[in-house]
Amino acid sequence: MTQVFDRPTTPAHRYDRVAILFSGGPAPAANAVISSAAVSFLRNGTSVVGIKNGYSKLVEFGPDRPLVEGRDYQLLDHKALRRTRNRPGIMVGTARTNPAKQVREPAHLDDAERTAPLRTVYEALRSIGVDALISIGGDDTLKTANIFRAWQDRLPSTERRISVVHVPKTIDNDYNGIDFTFGYFTAVDTLAGLIRNLLFDAEATQAYFLVESMGRSAGWLAYGAAIAGEASLVIGVEDIRDDMRTTEEMVDPNTGETSVRSIMNIEAVVEHIVEVMIAREDEGKDYGVIVLAEGLAELLPSERLQKVGRDDHGHISIGSLNLSRMFEKLVPDAYAERTGRERKVKGVQLGYEARCAAPHAFDVVLGSQLGVGAYRALAEKGLDRVMISVIGQLDLQYVDFAKLVDPNTLKTVVRLIEPGSDFHRLARLLETYH
Repeated sequence: MTQVFDRPTTPAHRYDRVAILFSGGPAPAANAVISSAAVSFLRNGTSVVGIKNGYSKLVEFGPDRPLVEGRDYQLLDHKALRRTRNRPGIMVGTARTNPAKQVREPAHLDDAERTAPLRTVYEALRSIGVDALISIGGDDTLKTANIFRAWQDRLPSTERRISVVHVPKTIDNDYNGIDFTFGYFTAVDTLAGLIRNLLFDAEATQAYFLVESMGRSAGWLAYGAAIAGEASLVIGVEDIRDDMRTTEEMVDPNTGETSVRSIMNIEAVVEHIVEVMIAREDEGKDYGVIVLAEGLAELLPSERLQKVGRDDHGHISIGSLNLSRMFEKLVPDAYAERTGRERKVKGVQLGYEARCAAPHAFDVVLGSQLGVGAYRALAEKGLDRVMISVIGQLDLQYVDFAKLVDPNTLKTVVRLIEPGSDFHRLARLLETYH
Protein backbone atom coordinates (compact mmCIF):
# COMPACT_ATOMS: atom_id res chain seq x y z
CA MET A 1 0.00 0.00 0.00
CA THR A 2 1.36 3.41 -0.98
CA GLN A 3 1.57 5.92 1.84
CA VAL A 4 0.35 9.41 0.99
CA PHE A 5 2.11 12.32 2.64
CA ASP A 6 0.61 15.77 3.09
CA ARG A 7 3.08 17.65 0.92
CA PRO A 8 2.76 21.34 -0.02
CA THR A 9 0.50 21.98 -2.98
CA THR A 10 1.43 23.97 -6.06
CA PRO A 11 1.42 27.65 -5.06
CA ALA A 12 -1.60 29.73 -5.97
CA HIS A 13 0.65 32.71 -6.68
CA ARG A 14 4.25 32.49 -7.90
CA TYR A 15 7.05 34.98 -7.42
CA ASP A 16 10.26 35.09 -9.40
CA ARG A 17 12.45 36.24 -6.51
CA VAL A 18 11.78 36.76 -2.82
CA ALA A 19 14.01 38.80 -0.49
CA ILE A 20 14.38 38.12 3.24
CA LEU A 21 15.45 41.01 5.44
CA PHE A 22 16.17 41.04 9.19
CA SER A 23 16.20 44.34 11.09
CA GLY A 24 16.78 45.39 14.70
CA GLY A 25 18.36 43.48 17.56
CA PRO A 26 19.23 39.79 17.18
CA ALA A 27 17.04 37.02 18.60
CA PRO A 28 17.64 33.28 19.03
CA ALA A 29 16.08 31.13 16.25
CA ALA A 30 16.36 33.91 13.66
CA ASN A 31 17.99 31.41 11.30
CA ALA A 32 15.10 28.97 11.76
CA VAL A 33 12.76 31.62 10.32
CA ILE A 34 15.09 32.54 7.45
CA SER A 35 15.97 28.94 6.55
CA SER A 36 12.41 27.59 6.67
CA ALA A 37 11.01 30.44 4.58
CA ALA A 38 13.81 30.21 2.02
CA VAL A 39 13.66 26.41 1.64
CA SER A 40 9.89 26.54 1.16
CA PHE A 41 10.27 28.93 -1.78
CA LEU A 42 13.27 27.13 -3.27
CA ARG A 43 11.37 23.84 -3.39
CA ASN A 44 8.70 25.56 -5.45
CA GLY A 45 11.04 27.12 -7.99
CA THR A 46 11.38 30.63 -6.55
CA SER A 47 14.78 32.29 -6.16
CA VAL A 48 15.55 33.66 -2.67
CA VAL A 49 18.04 36.33 -1.61
CA GLY A 50 19.02 37.43 1.86
CA ILE A 51 19.50 41.18 2.20
CA LYS A 52 22.57 41.84 4.33
CA ASN A 53 22.39 44.01 7.45
CA GLY A 54 18.79 45.14 7.32
CA TYR A 55 18.03 48.24 5.26
CA SER A 56 21.54 49.67 5.64
CA LYS A 57 22.77 48.47 2.22
CA LEU A 58 19.52 49.20 0.41
CA VAL A 59 19.43 52.90 1.35
CA GLU A 60 22.91 53.35 -0.17
CA PHE A 61 21.75 52.12 -3.58
CA GLY A 62 22.23 54.40 -6.59
CA PRO A 63 23.76 54.69 -10.06
CA ASP A 64 27.25 54.69 -8.56
CA ARG A 65 26.48 52.00 -6.01
CA PRO A 66 24.49 49.09 -7.41
CA LEU A 67 23.73 46.12 -5.19
CA VAL A 68 26.57 43.60 -5.33
CA GLU A 69 26.09 39.92 -4.54
CA GLY A 70 28.20 38.90 -1.55
CA ARG A 71 28.51 42.47 -0.28
CA ASP A 72 24.91 43.67 -0.17
CA TYR A 73 22.94 40.46 -0.53
CA GLN A 74 23.48 36.74 -0.80
CA LEU A 75 21.77 33.96 -2.69
CA LEU A 76 20.06 31.59 -0.30
CA ASP A 77 20.30 28.23 -2.01
CA HIS A 78 20.07 24.74 -0.55
CA LYS A 79 23.82 24.60 0.08
CA ALA A 80 23.84 27.90 1.97
CA LEU A 81 20.88 26.77 4.09
CA ARG A 82 22.30 23.40 5.09
CA ARG A 83 21.81 22.72 8.82
CA THR A 84 21.09 26.36 9.64
CA ARG A 85 17.82 26.23 11.62
CA ASN A 86 19.63 25.63 14.91
CA ARG A 87 22.59 27.88 14.16
CA PRO A 88 23.07 30.87 16.51
CA GLY A 89 23.33 34.37 15.13
CA ILE A 90 21.73 35.80 11.99
CA MET A 91 23.01 34.48 8.67
CA VAL A 92 22.14 37.70 6.83
CA GLY A 93 23.15 40.09 9.62
CA THR A 94 21.08 43.00 10.90
CA ALA A 95 21.04 46.78 11.45
CA ARG A 96 18.67 49.44 12.79
CA THR A 97 18.61 51.67 9.69
CA ASN A 98 15.09 53.02 9.14
CA PRO A 99 14.22 54.27 5.63
CA ALA A 100 10.83 55.46 6.91
CA LYS A 101 12.08 57.62 9.78
CA GLN A 102 10.85 60.87 8.14
CA VAL A 103 7.34 59.50 7.59
CA ARG A 104 5.37 60.22 10.77
CA GLU A 105 1.83 60.58 9.44
CA PRO A 106 -0.12 59.47 6.35
CA ALA A 107 0.27 62.85 4.62
CA HIS A 108 4.04 62.36 4.60
CA LEU A 109 3.61 59.42 2.19
CA ASP A 110 2.97 61.97 -0.57
CA ASP A 111 6.11 63.97 0.25
CA ALA A 112 8.82 63.02 -2.25
CA GLU A 113 11.63 64.27 -0.01
CA ARG A 114 10.47 62.39 3.07
CA THR A 115 9.90 59.20 1.12
CA ALA A 116 13.10 59.36 -0.94
CA PRO A 117 14.76 56.56 1.13
CA LEU A 118 11.72 54.37 0.50
CA ARG A 119 12.04 54.99 -3.23
CA THR A 120 15.73 54.01 -2.98
CA VAL A 121 14.86 50.77 -1.16
CA TYR A 122 12.22 49.95 -3.77
CA GLU A 123 14.58 50.59 -6.68
CA ALA A 124 17.35 48.62 -5.00
CA LEU A 125 15.13 45.57 -4.56
CA ARG A 126 13.70 45.79 -8.06
CA SER A 127 17.23 46.11 -9.49
CA ILE A 128 17.87 42.50 -8.46
CA GLY A 129 14.45 41.25 -9.49
CA VAL A 130 12.74 41.12 -6.08
CA ASP A 131 8.95 41.05 -6.21
CA ALA A 132 8.18 40.03 -2.61
CA LEU A 133 9.78 40.96 0.71
CA ILE A 134 9.76 39.01 3.95
CA SER A 135 10.49 41.47 6.75
CA ILE A 136 11.66 40.05 10.09
CA GLY A 137 11.92 42.36 13.06
CA GLY A 138 10.37 44.15 16.01
CA ASP A 139 7.50 46.60 16.18
CA ASP A 140 9.62 49.34 14.60
CA THR A 141 10.42 47.05 11.67
CA LEU A 142 6.72 46.24 11.33
CA LYS A 143 6.04 49.97 11.20
CA THR A 144 8.64 50.35 8.44
CA ALA A 145 7.22 47.38 6.50
CA ASN A 146 3.72 48.89 6.64
CA ILE A 147 4.93 52.32 5.50
CA PHE A 148 7.02 50.81 2.69
CA ARG A 149 4.01 48.89 1.38
CA ALA A 150 1.65 51.86 1.80
CA TRP A 151 4.08 54.12 -0.09
CA GLN A 152 3.96 51.75 -3.04
CA ASP A 153 0.25 52.48 -3.43
CA ARG A 154 1.35 55.91 -4.73
CA LEU A 155 3.40 54.38 -7.56
CA PRO A 156 2.18 54.56 -11.17
CA SER A 157 0.20 51.51 -12.23
CA THR A 158 3.02 50.60 -14.62
CA GLU A 159 5.44 49.95 -11.73
CA ARG A 160 5.22 46.54 -10.09
CA ARG A 161 4.36 46.42 -6.39
CA ILE A 162 6.61 44.44 -4.07
CA SER A 163 4.42 42.35 -1.79
CA VAL A 164 5.37 42.58 1.89
CA VAL A 165 4.75 40.19 4.78
CA HIS A 166 6.24 40.51 8.24
CA VAL A 167 7.45 38.01 10.85
CA PRO A 168 7.40 39.37 14.45
CA LYS A 169 10.73 39.24 16.28
CA THR A 170 11.80 40.41 19.71
CA ILE A 171 13.20 38.79 22.82
CA ASP A 172 11.13 41.43 24.66
CA ASN A 173 7.93 39.54 23.70
CA ASP A 174 5.97 42.81 23.68
CA TYR A 175 4.21 42.23 20.36
CA ASN A 176 0.51 42.61 19.70
CA GLY A 177 -0.93 39.90 17.48
CA ILE A 178 1.11 36.95 18.77
CA ASP A 179 1.34 35.30 22.20
CA PHE A 180 5.08 34.56 22.25
CA THR A 181 7.78 35.70 19.85
CA PHE A 182 10.56 33.40 18.70
CA GLY A 183 13.69 33.61 20.84
CA TYR A 184 11.86 34.78 23.95
CA PHE A 185 12.13 31.55 25.91
CA THR A 186 15.76 31.00 24.90
CA ALA A 187 16.57 34.51 26.09
CA VAL A 188 14.64 33.96 29.34
CA ASP A 189 16.51 30.73 30.03
CA THR A 190 19.89 32.31 29.27
CA LEU A 191 19.29 35.27 31.58
CA ALA A 192 17.74 33.04 34.25
CA GLY A 193 20.92 30.97 34.35
CA LEU A 194 22.99 34.10 34.89
CA ILE A 195 20.63 35.29 37.62
CA ARG A 196 20.93 31.97 39.41
CA ASN A 197 24.72 32.28 39.29
CA LEU A 198 24.46 35.76 40.80
CA LEU A 199 22.14 34.42 43.48
CA PHE A 200 24.78 31.95 44.66
CA ASP A 201 27.35 34.78 44.63
CA ALA A 202 24.99 37.01 46.62
CA GLU A 203 24.40 34.32 49.22
CA ALA A 204 28.12 33.64 49.60
CA THR A 205 28.97 37.32 50.05
CA GLN A 206 25.82 38.49 51.88
CA ALA A 207 25.18 41.01 49.16
CA TYR A 208 22.56 42.12 46.61
CA PHE A 209 22.77 42.30 42.84
CA LEU A 210 20.59 44.76 40.93
CA VAL A 211 20.17 43.18 37.50
CA GLU A 212 19.08 45.44 34.66
CA SER A 213 17.40 43.19 32.10
CA MET A 214 16.64 44.04 28.49
CA GLY A 215 13.04 44.94 27.77
CA ARG A 216 12.64 48.43 26.33
CA SER A 217 8.93 48.98 26.60
CA ALA A 218 7.52 46.08 28.60
CA GLY A 219 8.56 43.75 31.40
CA TRP A 220 8.08 40.35 29.72
CA LEU A 221 11.77 39.45 29.54
CA ALA A 222 12.56 40.77 33.01
CA TYR A 223 9.59 38.91 34.49
CA GLY A 224 10.36 35.64 32.74
CA ALA A 225 14.03 35.75 33.71
CA ALA A 226 13.17 36.66 37.31
CA ILE A 227 10.65 33.84 37.66
CA ALA A 228 12.92 31.19 36.10
CA GLY A 229 16.01 32.60 37.83
CA GLU A 230 14.33 32.68 41.28
CA ALA A 231 15.03 36.37 41.77
CA SER A 232 13.94 38.13 44.95
CA LEU A 233 11.97 40.88 43.18
CA VAL A 234 11.22 42.11 39.67
CA ILE A 235 10.09 45.59 38.67
CA GLY A 236 8.90 46.36 35.15
CA VAL A 237 7.40 49.43 33.52
CA GLU A 238 3.94 47.97 34.25
CA ASP A 239 4.65 48.30 37.98
CA ILE A 240 5.25 52.06 37.86
CA ARG A 241 1.83 53.15 39.03
CA ASP A 242 0.18 54.47 42.19
CA ASP A 243 2.88 55.75 44.58
CA MET A 244 5.69 54.65 42.24
CA ARG A 245 4.50 57.10 39.59
CA THR A 246 4.63 60.87 39.60
CA THR A 247 4.58 63.66 37.00
CA GLU A 248 6.73 66.50 35.75
CA GLU A 249 5.85 69.60 33.79
CA MET A 250 7.41 69.90 30.34
CA VAL A 251 7.87 73.13 28.38
CA ASP A 252 8.16 73.01 24.58
CA PRO A 253 11.24 75.12 23.72
CA ASN A 254 9.72 76.14 20.36
CA THR A 255 6.17 77.03 21.35
CA GLY A 256 6.48 77.64 25.08
CA GLU A 257 3.48 75.37 25.66
CA THR A 258 3.46 73.22 28.77
CA SER A 259 2.49 69.58 29.10
CA VAL A 260 2.55 66.98 31.86
CA ARG A 261 4.66 63.81 31.57
CA SER A 262 4.29 60.72 33.75
CA ILE A 263 7.60 59.59 35.24
CA MET A 264 8.95 57.14 37.77
CA ASN A 265 8.99 58.12 41.43
CA ILE A 266 12.58 57.03 42.00
CA GLU A 267 12.40 57.49 45.76
CA ALA A 268 9.33 55.23 46.01
CA VAL A 269 10.94 52.53 43.85
CA VAL A 270 14.07 52.58 45.99
CA GLU A 271 11.97 52.39 49.13
CA HIS A 272 10.13 49.36 47.74
CA ILE A 273 13.44 47.59 47.09
CA VAL A 274 14.59 48.33 50.64
CA GLU A 275 11.31 46.98 52.02
CA VAL A 276 11.94 43.71 50.19
CA MET A 277 15.50 43.53 51.54
CA ILE A 278 14.19 43.95 55.09
CA ALA A 279 11.43 41.37 54.50
CA ARG A 280 14.06 38.89 53.32
CA GLU A 281 16.06 39.46 56.50
CA ASP A 282 12.96 38.50 58.47
CA GLU A 283 13.07 35.21 56.53
CA GLY A 284 16.74 34.76 57.44
CA LYS A 285 18.02 35.85 54.01
CA ASP A 286 20.55 38.66 53.95
CA TYR A 287 21.17 38.48 50.22
CA GLY A 288 19.26 38.52 46.95
CA VAL A 289 18.88 39.50 43.30
CA ILE A 290 16.57 42.33 42.22
CA VAL A 291 15.62 42.47 38.52
CA LEU A 292 14.82 45.81 36.88
CA ALA A 293 13.48 46.09 33.32
CA GLU A 294 15.66 48.48 31.32
CA GLY A 295 12.53 50.20 30.02
CA LEU A 296 12.25 51.94 33.39
CA ALA A 297 14.89 54.31 32.01
CA GLU A 298 12.26 55.74 29.63
CA LEU A 299 10.39 56.89 32.76
CA LEU A 300 13.30 58.77 34.30
CA PRO A 301 12.97 62.54 34.83
CA SER A 302 13.83 64.54 31.70
CA GLU A 303 16.91 66.05 33.34
CA ARG A 304 18.49 62.59 33.36
CA LEU A 305 17.72 62.08 29.64
CA GLN A 306 18.96 65.36 28.20
CA LYS A 307 22.32 64.11 26.90
CA VAL A 308 21.18 60.67 25.83
CA GLY A 309 21.34 59.85 22.12
CA ARG A 310 18.51 58.38 20.05
CA ASP A 311 18.42 55.81 17.24
CA ASP A 312 16.69 55.95 13.82
CA HIS A 313 13.40 55.01 15.45
CA GLY A 314 13.58 57.78 18.07
CA HIS A 315 14.40 55.54 21.03
CA ILE A 316 16.82 56.71 23.70
CA SER A 317 20.06 54.80 24.17
CA ILE A 318 18.97 52.89 27.26
CA GLY A 319 22.23 50.99 27.65
CA SER A 320 24.25 54.18 28.04
CA LEU A 321 22.10 55.27 31.00
CA ASN A 322 23.05 52.19 33.03
CA LEU A 323 19.99 52.09 35.23
CA SER A 324 21.44 49.37 37.46
CA ARG A 325 24.45 51.52 38.36
CA MET A 326 22.18 54.44 39.19
CA PHE A 327 20.20 52.31 41.67
CA GLU A 328 23.43 50.76 42.91
CA LYS A 329 24.20 54.12 44.49
CA LEU A 330 20.69 54.93 45.74
CA VAL A 331 19.64 51.64 47.36
CA PRO A 332 22.53 51.21 49.86
CA ASP A 333 22.07 54.77 51.12
CA ALA A 334 18.33 54.27 51.61
CA TYR A 335 18.91 50.90 53.28
CA ALA A 336 21.49 52.38 55.68
CA GLU A 337 19.21 55.30 56.54
CA ARG A 338 16.33 52.90 57.23
CA THR A 339 18.24 50.23 59.22
CA GLY A 340 21.46 51.83 60.41
CA ARG A 341 23.35 48.97 58.72
CA GLU A 342 25.36 48.65 55.53
CA ARG A 343 24.65 46.22 52.73
CA LYS A 344 26.75 45.70 49.61
CA VAL A 345 24.74 46.31 46.41
CA LYS A 346 26.15 45.77 42.89
CA GLY A 347 24.53 46.76 39.60
CA VAL A 348 24.79 44.45 36.58
CA GLN A 349 23.44 44.85 33.04
CA LEU A 350 22.26 41.66 31.30
CA GLY A 351 20.72 41.12 27.89
CA TYR A 352 23.28 41.02 25.10
CA GLU A 353 24.33 37.60 26.37
CA ALA A 354 20.92 36.23 25.33
CA ARG A 355 20.38 37.72 21.88
CA CYS A 356 22.47 35.19 19.94
CA ALA A 357 22.30 32.24 22.33
CA ALA A 358 21.85 28.79 20.78
CA PRO A 359 18.06 28.48 20.32
CA HIS A 360 16.02 26.02 22.33
CA ALA A 361 13.82 23.44 20.57
CA PHE A 362 10.61 25.40 21.16
CA ASP A 363 11.99 28.55 19.56
CA VAL A 364 13.36 26.56 16.60
CA VAL A 365 9.94 24.97 16.07
CA LEU A 366 8.14 28.31 16.47
CA GLY A 367 10.60 30.11 14.20
CA SER A 368 10.31 27.37 11.58
CA GLN A 369 6.53 27.60 11.57
CA LEU A 370 6.64 31.38 11.22
CA GLY A 371 9.08 31.08 8.31
CA VAL A 372 6.85 28.55 6.58
CA GLY A 373 3.93 30.86 7.35
CA ALA A 374 5.62 33.65 5.39
CA TYR A 375 5.84 31.29 2.39
CA ARG A 376 2.25 30.16 2.74
CA ALA A 377 0.97 33.73 3.06
CA LEU A 378 2.67 34.83 -0.15
CA ALA A 379 2.75 31.74 -2.35
CA GLU A 380 -0.22 29.66 -1.27
CA LYS A 381 -2.70 32.30 -0.11
CA GLY A 382 -1.64 35.28 -2.23
CA LEU A 383 -1.67 37.57 0.83
CA ASP A 384 0.02 40.92 1.18
CA ARG A 385 0.42 43.37 4.11
CA VAL A 386 0.05 40.70 6.80
CA MET A 387 2.02 39.70 9.87
CA ILE A 388 2.58 35.99 10.39
CA SER A 389 1.33 34.70 13.75
CA VAL A 390 0.37 31.48 15.50
CA ILE A 391 -2.16 30.44 18.11
CA GLY A 392 -2.76 27.23 20.04
CA GLN A 393 -0.56 24.40 18.78
CA LEU A 394 1.25 26.68 16.33
CA ASP A 395 -1.76 27.08 14.04
CA LEU A 396 -0.86 29.79 11.53
CA GLN A 397 -2.68 33.11 11.55
CA TYR A 398 -2.28 36.07 9.20
CA VAL A 399 -2.89 39.43 10.84
CA ASP A 400 -3.51 42.42 8.58
CA PHE A 401 -1.17 45.36 9.11
CA ALA A 402 -4.23 47.57 9.56
CA LYS A 403 -5.05 45.77 12.83
CA LEU A 404 -1.57 46.39 14.23
CA VAL A 405 -0.74 49.93 13.12
CA ASP A 406 -2.50 53.15 14.11
CA PRO A 407 -3.77 54.69 10.83
CA ASN A 408 -3.22 58.24 12.07
CA THR A 409 0.25 57.97 13.61
CA LEU A 410 1.49 54.93 11.63
CA LYS A 411 2.85 53.59 14.94
CA THR A 412 2.43 50.16 16.49
CA VAL A 413 1.16 49.63 20.03
CA VAL A 414 3.39 47.78 22.50
CA ARG A 415 1.83 44.91 24.47
CA LEU A 416 2.46 45.34 28.18
CA ILE A 417 2.02 42.77 30.92
CA GLU A 418 -1.45 43.37 32.25
CA PRO A 419 -1.28 44.19 35.98
CA GLY A 420 -3.32 41.64 37.88
CA SER A 421 -3.08 39.05 35.10
CA ASP A 422 -2.11 35.51 36.08
CA PHE A 423 1.38 35.98 34.63
CA HIS A 424 1.85 39.17 36.61
CA ARG A 425 0.51 37.54 39.78
CA LEU A 426 2.86 34.56 39.30
CA ALA A 427 5.90 36.80 39.72
CA ARG A 428 4.34 38.63 42.65
CA LEU A 429 3.61 35.36 44.46
CA LEU A 430 7.05 33.80 43.93
CA GLU A 431 9.13 36.83 44.89
CA THR A 432 9.78 38.09 48.42
CA TYR A 433 7.00 40.44 49.52
CA HIS A 434 6.34 42.52 52.58
